[in-house]
Amino acid sequence: MTTEARPQTPTVVEDLLLLLFQPNSGTIAGENTLFYVLGGAVLADLALGGHLTTEARGRVSSVAGHPPSDDLLRPAWDYLAEKPRGVQTALAAVGPVLRKPVLERLIARGDIDQEPRKVLGLFRTTALREGRTERRARLLADVRRVLVDGAQPQARVAALAALLSASGTLPQFHREIPWTSPVITRAKELERGDWGADAAAAAVTRTVTATVINSAVAAITVLPRG
Repeated sequence: MTTEARPQTPTVVEDLLLLLFQPNSGTIAGENTLFYVLGGAVLADLALGGHLTTEARGRVSSVAGHPPSDDLLRPAWDYLAEKPRGVQTALAAVGPVLRKPVLERLIARGDIDQEPRKVLGLFRTTALREGRTERRARLLADVRRVLVDGAQPQARVAALAALLSASGTLPQFHREIPWTSPVITRAKELERGDWGADAAAAAVTRTVTATVINSAVAAITVLPRG
């Protein structure tokens, strides 16, 4: 595991993978489209930080001279700094390498723990279980307030809820977030970028982020889930 210094504030992609982690089974929900969903979270993080902008025909590109400091986000910024790309192209390029380093960072933070086990009494393996920080529960409560209680979301929470919806995993959260018609309706609104006026401090940032999320959601939802 890497020993690099970690930023104090977790990235959106860390929060998303932590939400997708299922403590009861020790698995990650939505593995079939996970790379693309995590890629969408990275693009959302870049947009929220003002590192990304939208171009004509739904393309995205990096804001010149304004790279992110976090090394989870920098490869995507570098890739989009070469030239504007379609969102689906960007997701396919940046997403496949994210699972391992993001999971390692969650383990290093204590949000997820590793537990050594033996399979059939012979083979050593490692199981994942909920960590000691309770951060997953706080994130889930934030998403629930938006989807169930109708609270106005912060941009970060709106992005998380939209990506969870796009991943097709929201029904797996039924115990915490009831899978009802109002919840489905609200989730789809967030996918479309309808976040409300207070979702971000700056209108430009809100518009770019919502556009990026909307494009990422459109790309993710057409992927095969089998």
